[in-house]
Amino acid sequence: GVMDRGAAQEEVEALEGAEGLARLRSVMQGEKPRNAVGDLAGSFAPLQTNQAERILIEALPDCFKSLDRLHADDREDIRDVLGKIVKGQELDVARFGDVSQPRTLATDLELHEYTYLVAGCVGEFWTRLCFRHVRNFADWPESEMRELGRHYGNGLQLINILRDAHSDLHAGRCYFPMQELEEIGLDPAHILAEPDRFEFILEKWREEAQRGLTAGLNYICAIRTLRIRVSTALPAPIAARTLSLLRAPRPAALLRNSKI
Repeated sequence: GVMDRGAAQEEVEALEGAEGLARLRSVMQGEKPRNAVGDLAGSFAPLQTNQAERILIEALPDCFKSLDRLHADDREDIRDVLGKIVKGQELDVARFGDVSQPRTLATDLELHEYTYLVAGCVGEFWTRLCFRHVRNFADWPESEMRELGRHYGNGLQLINILRDAHSDLHAGRCYFPMQELEEIGLDPAHILAEPDRFEFILEKWREEAQRGLTAGLNYICAIRTLRIRVSTALPAPIAARTLSLLRAPRPAALLRNSKI
């Protein structure tokens, strides 16, 4: 009974979260009046148990005032990237909000879409801003840097998914495509019990993440400004070390949380 009430509460919170995200996206895109932000912050902040996140949500009205003061091009880029991130979060709630049964993504396209919406688009965003505001930003043209930045972000998010597979699977969330699981005849609910069979799929996505890191290194090396190059490189060694932990010993990495 206690577990059922807990699951029911999680479903209610998921629904409230989905509604809040939809309202936030509407305000960001100008589809709802700006004064709706205060109502959104007031209703969404109490759901947060993390004090720092609650303070950030309560600051939403000031964040939107700051957004209004930006140059039009920067403002539109911020609206665009935040719209994509919120869409990714909405998809996450829609797919995994029902805690009564394990859920998985359907295809590799859905996984690629998710990593782009919550991370790859951020690489594109910062590239656009740097080319706009930093003189002689990179050795390569903007189009090539945007592509590398997208792959860098996608790779970092894939590493997050690989790193959190243990806890996600325990919680009934599987970001690995059902299409691939069906090809090897493995039910999502049995992944943790049969990690050897799942290793083939894990390795495929580890290789994909490694390609993202390689794109990131190429991106970093092309940046001319030392300060920006260093800040852009900060996630790379952490991601590389995490990926190395996820590769060995195999398949034991799936049976524990791998975090440096």
